[in-house]
Amino acid sequence: YCLGSGLSWEPRSRAVEQVHLRCTEGSLEWMYPTQALRVVLEPNLSNAQHTTVCIKPASDFQGASIYVERAGQLHLVVSEAEGAQLHQVSCFSAHTPQRVALFLQASPQRDISRRMASFQYELLSNQSTAGPDFKKMALVEAMCRPCENVELLMAICSSDFVVKGSIRNVSHDSENHMSQVDVSVQKVYRQKNRIFQQDEASGEWRGLIRTLLQCKVKKGGGDFLFTGNEHFGEAWLGCAPRFKDFMFVYQAARERGANPCEFQLN
Repeated sequence: YCLGSGLSWEPRSRAVEQVHLRCTEGSLEWMYPTQALRVVLEPNLSNAQHTTVCIKPASDFQGASIYVERAGQLHLVVSEAEGAQLHQVSCFSAHTPQRVALFLQASPQRDISRRMASFQYELLSNQSTAGPDFKKMALVEAMCRPCENVELLMAICSSDFVVKGSIRNVSHDSENHMSQVDVSVQKVYRQKNRIFQQDEASGEWRGLIRTLLQCKVKKGGGDFLFTGNEHFGEAWLGCAPRFKDFMFVYQAARERGANPCEFQLN
């Protein structure tokens, strides 16, 4: 997390302020943006697997546009108008994973009060991406096909969340090409953050999981094992087999000693 203000800069200085962020995910808030800010993402990694950068502007993003530097040139990622109106996730390939430079150009304003250019960022591994360039986070994470047994066994080991539950409802957002699955949760095996929470009144555990509209997710009966990863505080669907099918696959793999990790069933 990084917080800065344009008011602290020398008004006559033509130098571009620069900040270095060392984490693979985080957020930046630039209050009262003036002139320009260069943000260098330099994650402390022993390897360079992170090849995709995703940015999500805050809903009140104002006062600047975001560019990515490539070979000495600036390429627009988020314009001020787009950020303020859509605040969708934008993703792009990182040509040099060890060092990604973003350039925030403040918009000319007579009154900069109450303006703040705020965004979240994530560096993603190329293992979870389907191509070099992306416009929506859904394209990075969602899968529209049943997982193979090996994929499923790996999913329960490495996913950000693993829950057993049933589908309460499915809503579709055709404008943003996404679907949202309302899940009634019977058991939370793992979750990175508090995506799935218990309702104080009813005592029921619930959570929302996103996926692509083109996956054509429908409400179905029975229990499922929902797995997936979290991005920008939202759960994105990975493998989601029926629970009885998962049990069959896991127990068969365990008998052969082929399960990549132990999964607590009880």
